[in-house]
Amino acid sequence: MSRLAEGLKGYVGALKRRLGSGELGSVPVVLGLVLIWVIFHALNSNFLSPRNLSNLSVDIVGTGLIAVGIVFVLLIGELDLSVGSVSGLAAAVFAVLSVQHGMPEGLAVILAALSGTAVGLVQGFFFARVGVPAFVVTLAGLLAWNGLMLYVLGSSGSINIDDEGLVAKLTSYYFNDIAAAYGLAALGAAAFFLISYQDRRRRLSAGMPSRPLSEIGVRTGVLAVIAFAAAYVLNRFQGLPLALLVFLVVIAGLDFLLRRTPYGRKVYALGGGVEAARRAGVNVVRVRISVFMVSGTMAAIGGLFLASRITSASQTSGSGILLMNAIAAAVIGGTSLFGGHGTTWAALLGMLVIQSIASGMALLGIQAAVQFMITGGVLLAAVVIDSLSRRSQQAHGRA
Repeated sequence: MSRLAEGLKGYVGALKRRLGSGELGSVPVVLGLVLIWVIFHALNSNFLSPRNLSNLSVDIVGTGLIAVGIVFVLLIGELDLSVGSVSGLAAAVFAVLSVQHGMPEGLAVILAALSGTAVGLVQGFFFARVGVPAFVVTLAGLLAWNGLMLYVLGSSGSINIDDEGLVAKLTSYYFNDIAAAYGLAALGAAAFFLISYQDRRRRLSAGMPSRPLSEIGVRTGVLAVIAFAAAYVLNRFQGLPLALLVFLVVIAGLDFLLRRTPYGRKVYALGGGVEAARRAGVNVVRVRISVFMVSGTMAAIGGLFLASRITSASQTSGSGILLMNAIAAAVIGGTSLFGGHGTTWAALLGMLVIQSIASGMALLGIQAAVQFMITGGVLLAAVVIDSLSRRSQQAHGRA
């Protein structure tokens, strides 16, 4: 039997054992996404067209970045209800500084992002240091930061940003050279292999169980096929979108922070149990505050991408179903509401599900009300799966 076949057999066997013990990971959402794509493409052949998939890859970014911040908060078993208002506030701060006060866009972007960081610091302080429940703090923030956004915008109520400016190009710029998309695919596959290989070496040197090299090769191969297929589709339209590149870099960077650094291990430890984490030497207050700072910063950055998509900041920025979509994306993607389980890639998977439903409904001409009902059903299914998975893991002594 070839090494590839052995690796595939070992991977399938390990996957069956994990699924049997309740460690479902991203399997349900991936299967659900494939099912959604098959159904919508069968109903409308334009769904999987390069144009629609390219637009889909840009549409997921703004809310997806906000969902990445939500993942951090969910990992410690809490919830941030203010992210929608924070995203609108950041867009308003940028628009006022750049358009009305003539500040260079680069500096205005930095200050807008830092406004989200400051919001997270304030909310994290009241939660972690004062002891006010996160639900109450962020619910108050939802109202307060929305009010501040309206105050910042002033009587105009809406400010258009430069169509050719830095922020506008975040969602309108494409790398037309086909080498960009294929190069990103190759870089992603190579990085995955190297990180997995280094992790295997560290585990072997420490005498811990590790994945066989053949299994790592199979996983890398599967990732490479998906990545190059995506690059091929994107290159058939306008090339690699800058927005998607930024989204993937942010997700990969924060995933490395969570899973490969002492700080990330502290976040997961805190989600597993506050008292146990405290006894293990984790500075609970500091980690809690930092998590809300990450959430606020990502909400602000996501707000800038949402403003870029419509080239304006208005009184409706950050409102509507934005908050619900961001939370739903993190949960649907596989982040547990009970804390301690999930990765930043959940934001990508969850947003693909939500935006695929929205895109498919739009192509079929179905009203938004049906989209909300379907998304709500998918969210409920994700929470049910999470609860059943947690119960199964407890039965097998894994939670």
